[in-house]
Amino acid sequence: QLQLVESGGGLVQPGGSLRLSCAASGFTLDNYAIGWFRQAPGKEREGVGCTSSSGGWTIYPDSVKGRFTISRDNAKNTVYLQMNSLKPEDTAIYYCAGRGELCSPYMYRFNSWGQGTQVTVSS
Repeated sequence: QLQLVESGGGLVQPGGSLRLSCAASGFTLDNYAIGWFRQAPGKEREGVGCTSSSGGWTIYPDSVKGRFTISRDNAKNTVYLQMNSLKPEDTAIYYCAGRGELCSPYMYRFNSWGQGTQVTVSS
């Protein structure tokens, strides 16, 4: 089973940047679409982007478009989420999750989840 581990979270000031990593074991990551999600206290989990297994198709919601970028390093079996121009409302636990080759708008179709990493945006 695909196992995913997120890292790279922390405390950053508004306007700052962070890069989260999603490292895979058990399978090669380039066989899987990888989605990034976040959950803030008291709020539902939401998607912040997804990249297909080939990396040729990536999608972002309007809330992060132009600020967040997903990339892959297949040699390291890792997917990254580069977050720029961070805002206090980006504060959340961030998760990566994998599924088949293509992204899906439905979280339940992602069957392998990491444990999450905390991102706090505050001055």
